[in-house]
Amino acid sequence: MKFFLCFFNFTVSVISAQEKEVLVFHKTEGFYHKSIPAGIQAIKELGGENGFRVTETKDSENFSEEILEKYDLVIFLNTTGNVLDKGQQIAFENYMENGGNFFGIHSAADTEYEWEWYGWLTGAYFLDHPKIQKAEVHVVAHEHPTVSHLPETWKRTDEWYNYKNLNPENKVLLLLDEKSYEGGKNGEVHPIAWFKKLKSGGISMYTGGGHTEESYVEPLFREHLRRSILFAMEN
Repeated sequence: MKFFLCFFNFTVSVISAQEKEVLVFHKTEGFYHKSIPAGIQAIKELGGENGFRVTETKDSENFSEEILEKYDLVIFLNTTGNVLDKGQQIAFENYMENGGNFFGIHSAADTEYEWEWYGWLTGAYFLDHPKIQKAEVHVVAHEHPTVSHLPETWKRTDEWYNYKNLNPENKVLLLLDEKSYEGGKNGEVHPIAWFKKLKSGGISMYTGGGHTEESYVEPLFREHLRRSILFAMEN
């Protein structure tokens, strides 16, 4: 009987996961990241492996209340510039205020500078960046599921953003060690991944990695993406 109950619970869990829907939005009105196709492919593969369906688009017409309501998570994958018009912005705000979830990757922070609500949601805006180089990232929330798999000091190569308008509501997961590379401007406390739980019950996640194509086949970063997606959808 114990075996039957465990199997039954597992089956329900898998069915539930398969019902999850993720929208990957990658429209750009500025710099285009060549890693976008690699990011889309990685998220699609993670979906196939973890039982969630992925729709990818650069068409902002998908930001209507009728379309957004079917998604459990909206990912902004290396978006840049002003990607939504006023009506689409209102639809996305309503989606989030009704319990929707958001995950911003890398240049999601280089998006919609004139939309104050979006800056609050994402948690910061892009300021500038030095050249691509290796740096040390420190885990500060060791037990959080999105980063618990990482070594305490994570050495990796990427394009490291400096940020402005960092939201004090952000719950920091990872800190960038500015002593380990050249060009940091946020000082001793330089967040590079964070989240916040919203009053609506939804989640806003952000990670600063993901500029390079190599990021999306890098095992630890890819696992960070997987865990971030699942965390955002399950809360």
